Parts: sequence; C-alpha cells; structure tokens
Amino acid sequence: MDLAIKIENISKLYRLGQVGTGSLQQDIKKWWWKTMGKGDPFFKVGEVNDRTSKGKSDYVWALKDINFDVKQGEVLGIIGRNGAGKSTLLKILSKTTSPTSGIIKVNGRIASLLEVGTGFHPELTGKENIFLNGAILGMTKKEIRSKFDEIVNFSGVERYIDTPVKRYSSGMYVRLAFAVAAHLEPDILIVDEVLAVGDAEFQKKCLGKMKDVSVNDGRTVLFVSHNIAAIKTLCTQGVVLQNGTVSYSGNTLDAVEYYQKLTNIISSIDHKGDIESAPGNQNIKILKFNTQPIKGNYLTISSGVEFELTFYNYKTEINLDVIFELKNSDEITIFHTGELVTTNKNSRRGIYKVKGQIEENLLNAGTYTFNLIFSENQRYKLYSQNEVIQFEILNETIGSNSNTLPGIIRPNLNFSNKFFD
Repeated sequence: MDLAIKIENISKLYRLGQVGTGSLQQDIKKWWWKTMGKGDPFFKVGEVNDRTSKGKSDYVWALKDINFDVKQGEVLGIIGRNGAGKSTLLKILSKTTSPTSGIIKVNGRIASLLEVGTGFHPELTGKENIFLNGAILGMTKKEIRSKFDEIVNFSGVERYIDTPVKRYSSGMYVRLAFAVAAHLEPDILIVDEVLAVGDAEFQKKCLGKMKDVSVNDGRTVLFVSHNIAAIKTLCTQGVVLQNGTVSYSGNTLDAVEYYQKLTNIISSIDHKGDIESAPGNQNIKILKFNTQPIKGNYLTISSGVEFELTFYNYKTEINLDVIFELKNSDEITIFHTGELVTTNKNSRRGIYKVKGQIEENLLNAGTYTFNLIFSENQRYKLYSQNEVIQFEILNETIGSNSNTLPGIIRPNLNFSNKFFD
C-alpha cells in the first residue's frame, strides 16, 4: 500500500519564554553555524520535554527524532498526556509551523482542524469562509459549489451562514470548521480534539464522517484525542507520544493498552508465571482480576460491569471471604461488600474464582479503582491490596468518561408523568 505520510527524524526545539533566540548576536551565530554546515549551536543544550521537572536549560525539545509512516486510507490515532507533543506534531504536518530538523514527505492534499476556527477569517461570513478554505485547498469554485449544500447541512448553521464567523459561538465555529475540512475532499484529514467542543449529536456525526471518509473514500485520517473510546472505535493504528518522543507504535488496542499502563492505569491482572511469583503473600496469591461489560463492547453507564477474580488460597479449614471495595477518582467509597467463598470451615488449598456484577445504570461516568481484602472467618485479615485494578465507565452519549452531571451514581429512575387539566 502506498504511503500518505512519511516522517523522518522530525524534531522541534523551543526556547522557553522567548520568541527567537533573544539577541541579534545569537541570531547571527545561529545563521553562521547553519551556513557553515554545523547545524544549530543551541541544539546541544536542548532538554527532553518533561513538564513534570524544572530542568536547567531554556531550550526544550517539544519533539525529538520522530519517525513513523502513515499508509493511504489508514486512520491513525495519536495519544499521549498533555504536553507530550501531539499538537506540535500536527502543526508541523499541517505546515503551520516548521520543524527544527527532519523531513516530512506528504502524498496528497491536507486539510486540518487543529483549533476552533483554524483557517477562518473572523470578518468573513460562514459562506465566504467555505469558499476561502476551498481555494486554499486548491479547489475550483465549481467544486466548492457542488459540496456547499452538503457542508451547510452537516454543520447545522444554515441560519447563520451569511453572518461573520466572529459572531459564532465556539460550538458553531467548530461545526462549520469540521464540515469544511471533511467535505472539501482532502487526501489527508488532520483532526485535533474536535470532539472536545460540541454536543453529543455533533460528536457522533464527526466520528461517523471520519470513518466514512476513510472506509468509503479511501482517505487518510490523523486523529488526536484523549477520548479513548473514540480512538478504539475509529482508528486502525495508534502512536503513543511521551515527552516529545514516540514511545509506542502499533495497532490501536495495543497502543491504548500501552498508554494506560504508561499512565499507571492497570486495567486487568492476568498472571502467567508460577503461582509463587504472583502478587500476594503466604496466604493468598492473585492470579487474575478483570472487568468487562455485561452487554456491549465498552464499559458505559448502561452496559453494567462484570468483574471476575481468580486467586490461589493456601489457608485450609477456614471460612474464607473476599471483600471488594470500589472507589471513584475522588477516593470516595462506592461500596465495600464481600462474599463468603466457603461457609463450613472447609476451605482447601487451591484456585478459587469469584464473579460479581454491578448492574447497569448505576455507576456514573468516571474512573474507578478496586481494592481487595481477604479474610479468615470475617475477622482476621489474610491479605489486602489497594488499587488492584482500575476501569473507566464511559458516558455513551458523548463517548468519554466526563462527568457532565454531578453525582456518584447515575441510576435510571424510570420517571413517569401525567398532565391533569
């Protein structure tokens, strides 16, 4: 398959708190070194882009030696923490900024949506901006006219299409900007967190359109998002950025799993080695602990949660019980409840499996952590471990774990109402 984008050793160096190098002398020195083929004299003092540490140099590598290829028709998800270099990389690919070093080879026409209203002129109307963006992409007026009605219908801003876009709300801005970028037939579509703005209906339309552009039209999509559910749904390949470097590149599910481990989110335990090396102590060894939706493909408010624990028990002839304690990201205990694994002091040495379910429409969207407590006769602790695994509950209406409404739980209250004249 032909390549749409080839990135070779791309790096971007910034000086903190300064525009330029700060003095005419430094600018001349920089120019002279480059002219003599010695490169940039300030490269060697640049530090890794780690926002968690103070550092000693004023020069920081926002990106450092980035290498990967994107095939035509591929949907590539780029994930990473804030400050990892995602937006900088997309700006370089969109040619809104230049790399300090390295080469980018692009096969095709690029349309990008990096920020709300990128490429729009605030004084021009929505209609005029559609034609302006089309012209920038190299399209003729005839080609733009053929797509005009489709763009306006998708954006849902028909009433305001003859209004200067400076009067648009942020939601209207991004609706029109995405509609233009997606419908003017670019070979490569670059999208940065467009789903962070707009309502649930529009976000679903965006995901559907990006999938349609790739699957049906064979175009390439680069998608940056913190929305892991959207990345899983849309993307075929994933790249994880960490401190300005590529720390992982591969299929989407593996990339997401790597990213979650990188952020210390352990979504499951599946011990493969000998029992003695499993997490635990001389009484209990945890072999497997995971969660999965009761229905559907992802853990959502309405999917319910099924959890399964497999452990090895060394204590015999006791009443063995295990307590499952669930906490949310605010360290609030959602429940602390247990299960008697044996009841007649007949525990045996060996493997036990315990399953449980959290019913649908109970947990609110968010991140949750399981703690485990194993006891003898419900009195003597055998083993306990905090933060054994974490899992995310997504709000399916927006495809993220954002708590758009307050509250620990989100029950279905089965409301009914009547009107009496």
